[in-house]
Amino acid sequence: MRMGFRLVLEAEDGIEVVGEAGDGASAVRQAAVLRPDVVLMDVRMPGMNGIEATEQVVAAGTGVRVLILTTFDLDEYAFAALRAGASGFLLKDARPAELVAAIRAVATGDAVVSPRVTRRMLEMFSDRLPDGRTADGAAAAADPRLSQLTSREAEVLRTVAEGMSNAEIAERLFLSEATVKTHVGRILAKLQVRDRVQAVVLAYETGLVGR
Repeated sequence: MRMGFRLVLEAEDGIEVVGEAGDGASAVRQAAVLRPDVVLMDVRMPGMNGIEATEQVVAAGTGVRVLILTTFDLDEYAFAALRAGASGFLLKDARPAELVAAIRAVATGDAVVSPRVTRRMLEMFSDRLPDGRTADGAAAAADPRLSQLTSREAEVLRTVAEGMSNAEIAERLFLSEATVKTHVGRILAKLQVRDRVQAVVLAYETGLVGR
């Protein structure tokens, strides 16, 4: 499978495959040395799995972004990897064009998670929030970072949490796509998160987005 991915990617202008790894530990070591822009990380591997490997790659602070590869689009391990800092995930049977587009998107700082998967991810979180809600389901105290958002930014964040694209948000809120993009950028900066996925995780865990 790695050979297949390599053949697809090496045929693309502007993309270079700088390394391969057969397990999570090797992936972490190579990411530290090679510092690629994007790591395609299998979520299920022998030894160190993709979740732990993603945590270590992201924690290294080198700016390497992780795109998770999984067999199932509702894989709980893939969701755990998103919480660990991955910038999205992709099915292993994705078409070559989808694979390339996902890598380019993640490399430029975007996230790759479909609206349906985002909604499913949030449904899963709603029953597993460790600190975001009290036992009776009431919203817990919000993360202080959320208080930095303007009312419009909070509104945009809620629509992002629904899995909406910038174009869809613009249509709903009667804004231009450029304005939405600006709002999203400010939201990420204020929340101190890497991308849209991490912003959504924070919003749901802190109770900004309800059930």
